[in-house]
Amino acid sequence: MSIEGPPLPADPRGRPGCLLVPVRPKTAVALLYSEEYHNAYDIRLKLTKETLTIQKQDVICVGRSHQGRNAPSSPSSPIAKDPRYEKRWLDALSVPLSMARISRYKAGTEKFRWNAFEVLALDGVSSGILQFSTAQDGADWLQAVSANIRELTLQNMKMANKCCPASDQVVHMGWVNEKLHGSDSSQTCRPKFLALKGPSFYVFSSPPVSTFDWVRAERTYNLCEVLFKVHKFWLTGDCCLQANLYLGLQDFDFEDQRPYCFSVVASHGKSHVFSVELGSELAVWEKSFQRAVFMEVQRTGSKTYTCSWQGETLCFMVDFALGFTCFESKTKNVLWRFKFSQLKGSSDDGKTRVKLLFQNLDTKQIETKELEFQDLTSVLHCIHAFIAAKVASVDPGFMDSQSLARKYMHSN
Repeated sequence: MSIEGPPLPADPRGRPGCLLVPVRPKTAVALLYSEEYHNAYDIRLKLTKETLTIQKQDVICVGRSHQGRNAPSSPSSPIAKDPRYEKRWLDALSVPLSMARISRYKAGTEKFRWNAFEVLALDGVSSGILQFSTAQDGADWLQAVSANIRELTLQNMKMANKCCPASDQVVHMGWVNEKLHGSDSSQTCRPKFLALKGPSFYVFSSPPVSTFDWVRAERTYNLCEVLFKVHKFWLTGDCCLQANLYLGLQDFDFEDQRPYCFSVVASHGKSHVFSVELGSELAVWEKSFQRAVFMEVQRTGSKTYTCSWQGETLCFMVDFALGFTCFESKTKNVLWRFKFSQLKGSSDDGKTRVKLLFQNLDTKQIETKELEFQDLTSVLHCIHAFIAAKVASVDPGFMDSQSLARKYMHSN
């Protein structure tokens, strides 16, 4: 089904001869399916680093017949005048893979194609529905095309980062599908392009291709105030694992039929539910969010929020080095301070009030501090981000131990 080039030979000094032997394109015969006419015909796929080419078979004239090398025919011979035809694969369509996206779902529905997918270029050019003889062949090609798109995306990230200071680097970006909530249309999901850059999480309708595009995002959130959640992914077949990484904060329920789902919960409890095509993509998004948040916490150092209690306006500060500090807004007089390790629990009313339970190091007793915030969700997410970053700074394996997506992918 698939033909790939041989591995690159090593040169005499033991280094790959990548500059000497070009990589042969990956090719295969597949079907191009038409949903409009419900039929399919043979095509040939050719995958290179930057392009997926669709080839169609055609009969072409390659010359004229002859009687033989040693017996040339006369000009009047009928055999010499007969044209000769051959079937050949001819390029019909080329889909550039830079910033392209892949879909295994029928447009506007939750119908999943096990052995087929579609590739859509940044300019809207579509490969059509590429159908394979088996689900495994489809998965192999999906992986191969996704890998090339990922490599090109990394190149775009490196180019973008050359123009950005160290505090505003792109950590990760790529296409996802966003689940629509309460929509009356037949569409249940729509494509979105997400990016983790500097202090922010961006949601775009199309990829940013210039510096000016970054200010045109549909949504922008501070990374210290959002929470990433892995919701669901398939292990094998239709076996579904529900995973909750909310770590004690208030959860919410939703239904989604897509296999690799995650959500981002932002200020005032606003949430976006996204899905990706591959489990490996889900793991990358999880790790990238952890890394981006960790980097932003270290860059920021501290976050201060205005709060109130019993009519008095106070300031609540979360500091990477000091922990939690509450002080008067006018006099700056410190009312209390606790380390991250002293926080033993919390509870909230889901609206504005939160109770923080701290252990006094001298008396070993639990002290309750109750505060009220205008945007409680952002404060809770910030606390979670700073504590996770603090633990990760002393335990490099902490992030990996918290990754359900990677843990179950590697064990299955």
